[in-house]
Amino acid sequence: MQRQKIYLRMKDPKEAREILFRGFSPEPIVEAEEIPVHESPGRMTAEPVFAKVSSPSYHSAAMDGIAVLAEDTYGATERNPRRLRIGREAIWINTGQVMPEEKNAVIMAEKLNQIDDETIEILSSAFPWQNVRKVGEDFVATELLFPQNHRIRAFDLGTLIGGGAFRLKVRRRPRVLIIPTGSELVHFTTLSDPFHLKAGEVIESNSSVLSSLIRECGADPIVEDIVEDKSDKIMEALVRAVESGADLVMIIAGSSAGRKDYTAQVIEDIGELLVHGVTIMPGKPTIIGSVKGKPVMGIPGYPVSAYIAFNEVVRPFLYRLQGSVMPEKQLVRVAVSRDIPSKLGAEEFIRVTMGRVGERVVAIPLPRGAGSVTTLSKAEGIIRIPSFSEGIVADEETDAELLVDPEDLANTIVIIGSHDITLDILRDEIRKEGRGIRVASGNVGSLGGLLALKKGTAHMAGSHLLDTGTGEYNVSFIQKYLKGVPVQVFNLATREQGLIIQKGNSKGIKGIGDLTRDDVTFVNRQPGSGTRILLDYKLEEMRMDPSHINGYENEEYTHMNVAVAILNGVADVGLGIMAAARALDLDFIPVVREQYDLVVPSSFVDDPKITLLLDVLRSEEFRKRVKGLGGYDPAKSGSLWKVI
Repeated sequence: MQRQKIYLRMKDPKEAREILFRGFSPEPIVEAEEIPVHESPGRMTAEPVFAKVSSPSYHSAAMDGIAVLAEDTYGATERNPRRLRIGREAIWINTGQVMPEEKNAVIMAEKLNQIDDETIEILSSAFPWQNVRKVGEDFVATELLFPQNHRIRAFDLGTLIGGGAFRLKVRRRPRVLIIPTGSELVHFTTLSDPFHLKAGEVIESNSSVLSSLIRECGADPIVEDIVEDKSDKIMEALVRAVESGADLVMIIAGSSAGRKDYTAQVIEDIGELLVHGVTIMPGKPTIIGSVKGKPVMGIPGYPVSAYIAFNEVVRPFLYRLQGSVMPEKQLVRVAVSRDIPSKLGAEEFIRVTMGRVGERVVAIPLPRGAGSVTTLSKAEGIIRIPSFSEGIVADEETDAELLVDPEDLANTIVIIGSHDITLDILRDEIRKEGRGIRVASGNVGSLGGLLALKKGTAHMAGSHLLDTGTGEYNVSFIQKYLKGVPVQVFNLATREQGLIIQKGNSKGIKGIGDLTRDDVTFVNRQPGSGTRILLDYKLEEMRMDPSHINGYENEEYTHMNVAVAILNGVADVGLGIMAAARALDLDFIPVVREQYDLVVPSSFVDDPKITLLLDVLRSEEFRKRVKGLGGYDPAKSGSLWKVI
C-alpha cells in the first residue's frame, strides 16, 4: 500500500530561489542563432552589429525648395536680394531627393520669391550643407549600430534595416519543456463544439497559461502531451525531457503530498530532490529538483498555485538565463475593504480588484481558492501578507502589486454591498460604451456596503435591507449608519426572493416552515446581508427557532454560491433570488418581491463615471437583459427615489 507523503523540505521563497540558483549557477545562454531582422524585437544580440551601408547613402535634401551652390548666394540680403536662374544656379528639389551635382545647400521654398518661370529671387545667403542630409549623417558603413547583449526594441528595426543588417545573430532563447500530468485531463483541441465532459474530466489549461508566461519572459515553451497519473509514465516523460536539450523542465500537477502525487518521488528516484514545498499560499506544493544536471520544477496543478509558483521561482531563473534583470514590480498603496485574516508560517498572495475612491485606492479581496482561475482573470492587483503576519484589518493600508495600468484605477467604479447578478450585466453594458470605465465589486452584504460608504471606501453600495417595522427598504438603515453622509438612492430593480431547491423537489419542500425538518439541510447567507435579515424576519414572524434549522450556520456570500451548494447536494434549500435558481436550472418557491437599490454619496453623483452608470441603468438594452434573467422587474432602473 502506498504511503501518504509529507513535506520534508519546506523552504521560504527566497531560500528556494537561492537553492535553485546555487544548484545550477544559471549563466546567460551564449549559444547563438541567426534570424531575419523583422523577427528580432525582444531578442538579445549575440554579437556586435555593424552598419553595412551608410545612412543616408547619398546627399539628400532635408527641405522642399531649391538646390544651390552656397557660394552663388553670398551677399544676398533683404535690401540687396539676389536673382538666380532656374535650372542652372537654382534647381527645384523636394525633401529626400538626391542633391544635384555641384550643389551643396537648399533654400526653403518659404524663403523664395519667384519672379518668372526662369528667375528666382532670394533674400538671404545660404551656407554650405544648409538643409542637406549628408552621406553618413545618421551612421556610416562599418559603424557599430548595437553591441552584443542588446535587447532589440521595435524602433531599433529602422536602424538595423537602414544599415543593411537583414539577418542577425541573437542569443538562443531559454527552452522550457512542459509536461502536463493527470489522468483526468483532456486537451481543449480534442473537444468538439458543443462539447460534453464526462464525469471526472477536466480541461487542461495550465500548460497554455504557463506557455504565455514563459513567452513574456523571453523564453520558448515546448508542451508535451498529457501524461497519465502513473509513476512509470511520468518517469519516461521526464527522462525524455531532460535529454531533449531543454534548459528547464516543468512538470504540472502531482507535486503535492497526496497518494497519487508522484512527481517528487520520480525526481528522487532518478535525480535529486532539492525542495519539496515552499512557504507560499497558494503554491505550497512547489518542487525543485535536479535530473542529469537539468533543473526540474514541480508546479502545482491548481491554476492560481501554478501562477504564483511560476512568478516566485521560475520567472527570475529565466531572466537570469538571459543575462537580464527581472522588471521591477509596480506597487500602489491601497486600503483594504474588509479584514483579510492569514495563517502564520506562509507568505500569502491575495488577489484583489481595485479602484480609486477619492484620494485612496481601495482593494477588494477576491476569493482565495487556489483552483479558482477567475480570481486571476479578475485580479487587478496582488497583496502579499508576510509569513509572520496574521493578516490585515479592514481600512488598513498596504502595498499591492499592480496587474493593470495605473490609469485604470481612476476609471473604476467601486461598488460594495449586497450581491446581485444584474451587476455583471451592468459591468458589461458599461464596458460596451467603450469609454474605459470599469466596475469593481465586493460582496459583503447590504450592511457592509453602507459601512463602506461611511468609511469612504466605495462609490456606491448595493442594498436591500428591509425595515420590518415599516416595510420600507433601506431608508431607516441609511439614516442610522450613514449619519452625516448625504446620499441619493437609485433603484436598480425589484426582484423575487424565495427558496432555491433541488430540481424536482424530492424533499417536498413547500415553504419556510419546512426548514426545521430533520431531513432538510439549509444553506444561509452571511450576517448583515439583506437576505439574512429577510430570513430572520420571516423566522421571527413565524415564531421559528433558528437553532432548529440544520445548516443555519452554513453561510455563503452570494446568491450563486447558495445555488451551487444546492446543485452540488451540499444543501437541500437556501434563500436567494429566482435568477440564481434559473441560471442553474433549479426549482424556486417565491417568498417576497423586494427592492434592490444603489446608494450613492451625493458628492459622487456628478462624477462622469457615475453619470454613465446611471445612464446605462436607464437604457432599454440593460432593462431588456435584466428582465431576461427571470424574477426581475427593471421598470424603474436608474430612477432616483430618495435623497437623504
